[in-house]
Amino acid sequence: MKKVVTMQDISCVGKCSITAAFPVISAMGIETALIPTAVLSTHTMFQGFTFHDLTSEIAPIMNHWEKEGFQFEGIYTGYLGSFEQIALAEDLFRRFGSHAFTLVDPAMADNGKLYVGFDDAFVKRMAQLCGKADYICPNMTEAAFMLGKEYPADGYDEAYVRQTLKELTALGVKTAILTGISPEPGKTGACAYDSVHDTWHSFYTEEQPEHFHGTGDLWAGTLCGGLALGKSLDEAIRIACLFTAESIRLTIAEENHNTYGVNFEQAIPYLISLL
Repeated sequence: MKKVVTMQDISCVGKCSITAAFPVISAMGIETALIPTAVLSTHTMFQGFTFHDLTSEIAPIMNHWEKEGFQFEGIYTGYLGSFEQIALAEDLFRRFGSHAFTLVDPAMADNGKLYVGFDDAFVKRMAQLCGKADYICPNMTEAAFMLGKEYPADGYDEAYVRQTLKELTALGVKTAILTGISPEPGKTGACAYDSVHDTWHSFYTEEQPEHFHGTGDLWAGTLCGGLALGKSLDEAIRIACLFTAESIRLTIAEENHNTYGVNFEQAIPYLISLL
């Protein structure tokens, strides 16, 4: 059985981070190990959430895993809340990455703004982690911050996307993927540049009329699962885009649906059919 490990926080309610990635990757037939970086009562869209930091537990977890001789096909990091956690992610790559692909989702910004608590120094440190990965999947905001570029609030075209991807691979990452992009009206999806083989990969779906918290985590988790199953980059991106779009569609179709996450659970049979 294929095995991956994901390192990110647990939001007990909210359908993001591990709460989204774990059930999706597991449904794809992959054993999923966890390194939780923190436990939150809800994700940060809600007011008054509780937060318990688990940074001190991460090194002991890895020490135990090393003693047990655990190995993984993939390592996937999501939201990391501190410089120390980024350093621990690098340690995770060193200890368990010799036979595994490494995927970094630099979850730290959206809609032209950094998340609360992050600054330019954190961005630079995250860019260093990205440079050590096989794959990264930032959104356009995260890419702009890591490259020191102005966020293209007025839109962008395919040429801009490709230039940005080439600049991202200059950080050191082998394959850069821009997610949630819309280089043409009415379409949304992802575009990737594989610098090792000098190849381009993209897939787009019809843009949905609503946007939800956590879809980036859902997309990244699905990509991780696809890569772990040995899917080509083209196929892994296609599956992630279609599953995320279907999850959003099903959410919107539900009368009085919530706004804090998508109904990905209802789309899991569709995901399995894509495999």
